[in-house]
Amino acid sequence: MSGRVRESPAGGVGGGAAAILLRYLQEQNRPHSAQDAFGNLQREHGLGKTAVVKALEQLAQQGKIKEKIYGKQKIYFPDQDHFGTVRDSELKALDNEISELSSKVQTLQQSCRHMESELKDLNGSMTTPEMVKEIEELKKDCASYTEKLERIKSAANHVTPEEKEKVYNQKKLYCKEWRRRKRMATELLDAILEGYPKSKKQFFEEVGIETDEDYNVTLPAV
Repeated sequence: MSGRVRESPAGGVGGGAAAILLRYLQEQNRPHSAQDAFGNLQREHGLGKTAVVKALEQLAQQGKIKEKIYGKQKIYFPDQDHFGTVRDSELKALDNEISELSSKVQTLQQSCRHMESELKDLNGSMTTPEMVKEIEELKKDCASYTEKLERIKSAANHVTPEEKEKVYNQKKLYCKEWRRRKRMATELLDAILEGYPKSKKQFFEEVGIETDEDYNVTLPAV
């Protein structure tokens, strides 16, 4: 003989499933499928799926809950007559309360977003020990640059602005002359190559002409 306790027609051991489900549906006061009720109550009360289905069907037959069929699924919800009649003034008070709570929720959500933004900024910022370390390193760099600057100022071989300007002007002059002479040489060689039977490369090799390009030299831009 099996030692398993048989579930009663009410859907639970000793018929308790129906009472549990009726109380649950009345407390929640919203539609549930058998699967919803089973998933929400199974862990706390240890109800089996078959017990839940049978209990819901029993409660519907007894008129304690309502049953609606949508396609292949049955939906159960408490009989609203159980909750009594609510006056218009009470409904209006509830609407006002809902409106106030909704406003508070929006305010709290906005505050949470603001705090999340601040937290993100803080997480991306340096910590106090990191800032202290960074300041010390910057002070060392500053001292090093200050010392280097003092050595430069105290040196005797400074270049005056006039000497610097003179060098720049000479560079411009030499580059201009370089460019002029290169243009003249190119025009002359092009004229010779018009009647030369061989290639430009062969001509340069025979005559012994070396170009800037042979030595990877580029005319500076002025």
